[in-house]
Amino acid sequence: MKNKLLWFVLSISLAAQAAAFEAAAPVLKPQPEQSQAAHLSAAVLTRYHYKAMPLDDAMSEKIFDRYLKALDSEKLIFVQDDIGQLSNARTRLDNAIIDKDLSLPFTIFNLYTKRVVERFAYARSILGEKINFQEKESYRFDREKESWPASEQEMCELWRKRVKNDWLRLKLAGKDDKSIFETLDKRYENSQRRVSRTKSDDAFQSFMNAYAMAIEPHTNYLVPRTAEDFNITMRLSLVGIGAVLTEKDDYTTIRELTPGGPAELSGQLKPGDRIIGVAQGETGAMTDIQGWRLDDSVALIRGATDSVVQLDILPADAGPDGKHKRVSLVRKKITLEEQAAKKSILTVKDKSGEQRIGVITLPTFYQDFEAKSKGERNFKSATRDVARLLNEFKKEKVDGVLVDLRNNGGGSLTEAVELTGLFIGNGPVVQQRDAKGNVSVAKDTNAKVAWDGPLGVLINRGSASASEIFAAAMQDYGRGVLIGERSFGKGTVQTMINLDQMVKNDPATFGELKLTITQFFRVNGGSTQLRGVKPEITFPMRSELDDFGESSYDNPLPWVKIGAADYSPVDDLSSIIPELITRHETRVKTDKEFQALREDVAEVTRLRKRNMLSLNEAERRKERDEQEAKLAAREKAKTLSGNNNDPTLSKQASSGRKNLLQDDGLQADERNLTADLAAEKSRKNIRDVLLIEAANVVSDEVALLRSNERIASRAKPATHLPATPKQSSESVRLGI
Repeated sequence: MKNKLLWFVLSISLAAQAAAFEAAAPVLKPQPEQSQAAHLSAAVLTRYHYKAMPLDDAMSEKIFDRYLKALDSEKLIFVQDDIGQLSNARTRLDNAIIDKDLSLPFTIFNLYTKRVVERFAYARSILGEKINFQEKESYRFDREKESWPASEQEMCELWRKRVKNDWLRLKLAGKDDKSIFETLDKRYENSQRRVSRTKSDDAFQSFMNAYAMAIEPHTNYLVPRTAEDFNITMRLSLVGIGAVLTEKDDYTTIRELTPGGPAELSGQLKPGDRIIGVAQGETGAMTDIQGWRLDDSVALIRGATDSVVQLDILPADAGPDGKHKRVSLVRKKITLEEQAAKKSILTVKDKSGEQRIGVITLPTFYQDFEAKSKGERNFKSATRDVARLLNEFKKEKVDGVLVDLRNNGGGSLTEAVELTGLFIGNGPVVQQRDAKGNVSVAKDTNAKVAWDGPLGVLINRGSASASEIFAAAMQDYGRGVLIGERSFGKGTVQTMINLDQMVKNDPATFGELKLTITQFFRVNGGSTQLRGVKPEITFPMRSELDDFGESSYDNPLPWVKIGAADYSPVDDLSSIIPELITRHETRVKTDKEFQALREDVAEVTRLRKRNMLSLNEAERRKERDEQEAKLAAREKAKTLSGNNNDPTLSKQASSGRKNLLQDDGLQADERNLTADLAAEKSRKNIRDVLLIEAANVVSDEVALLRSNERIASRAKPATHLPATPKQSSESVRLGI
């Protein structure tokens, strides 16, 4: 009786809190500069886009559908009455842009935020109700293809199941009822808080991206702050204190310290410390940032090089009322080395002996465009970093090189071209065709080759754009063996257009457009668009082609083919490919981990197609126990097979794999920071089965080329079309 009363009281309390939050849902209004930016964006998009389309009623309908999808992709916010209420905007959004009156798209966004607060208010209100986990019912976790609920009653039923699933996940992870209640109540409250902090820029960017992406998937609008973040990813540097921040429990919290940055060198800060306030200069007033959005806090902490910023810190081990300390730091240029090219050496043993395979991991094709335009000699460049690593490999006498481009989403076109040149010397790398049908050829003009030995390129479904340019060139030139999954299939080129610079607007308020301007083609005339790049040695696909990749979009550009460029292959590896495939297949048949991976891929595919989770506790426990038993069997089989020679690493990897597969039911900001960082470290210790097998393939390539040296010098005669002039614009970039 006591427990029931407690749940009832808590439920009443939560309902009152939720009502307060509902009243706090913001009513956003468009700003004059946003209306101007929208009008200017439309002028650019209708004239200069590769697939330029008029801004008319037909486009308005496309914008409307995409806007609603962006706001409520899972059909868990709006009901059909809402959609009916908003339907009068379907053919009027073009006029909102043309007439510089954005009140209509903002009305849609405001209804969305209101409904979000209401949905989480309801979720909090039912937390105190008794949940029956013996019922035979299920929860559909992917509702993208479903219809909007017909009524509020149907919406409440969907949210009841969502809450039940959230509760069950925590229950299966070993949490007690009190802990689950507190966790979920706080989670839903934080969701309400985030909505209460939405700004006009959020609504505007959402609407403008609905317009941009209605034309083509890789065209985007970026408000000034987002544009700056994008530029940071391209140049791999920023000016700040050298810390990775996260939002946790309404605090701006230090997650990591950048080695060699001001924060680390001060010796006064550590992960888990909370930044309560920020002051500019030696004597500036302290601004309280508790409860702020993370991006607002970050903007205040960043600043000019060599300027002073003071931080009011609540130490990680202090309670909410603990003693604060003030830390003064001098901002410096911080290089984001985690995203830079890295190297490692893998030793592969086989019947013929031992091969040393140098691995270069390249997360993105970065270049500091700003530093380069200013004439700085040592500007950050992916090609420069990779060239340095290749020179180190030569000194270390590696036998072959493997370039790991998994999940590399692209970056600078210039870098893709120049990086290709490190392996082929001078020659055409990629063809581009503009909206008028004019074809140009981007060439590398440096004849010097940084690495002419055996080469492999590892790709997956996340390898896109610039990665596909490089991989395709290596394949067309016969320069290296492609290994892994079919790539993303993004065959378009984007450039950044600064709207403020166009109209000489200062300060910057209009933002930037990432605009598709050309489609790129392989030197053999083929295209990576939609189809991607297919490797010679294939690994199990972790995702279906229609789930992830260019083909998953509803409006991609079609696949087409043009004439080949005038190029001469460096080599022809076709004669050794069959043997490489045979050796690979023979090897993985007895590799317990590789076979386990195949099983995992098949299981994920099966679950994705099922798209349902049981809400019956006994059934979910049975599924979890079966998964854990399967994992334990695999670990035992690996130990017996001797796949892991290092028992310490094997133990760490096993722990990391277990942590990765087990569902703790928590969101990222709910986990203990220390434990989360430890788990992240353990995940890195998981044996990279695919990387190791890719290194084995390169080792096979080394052995086969050594046994038949004439292969290395053989090249097919060029019978291709003459090249057209190289595109000279340094501003061209491929979206990440």
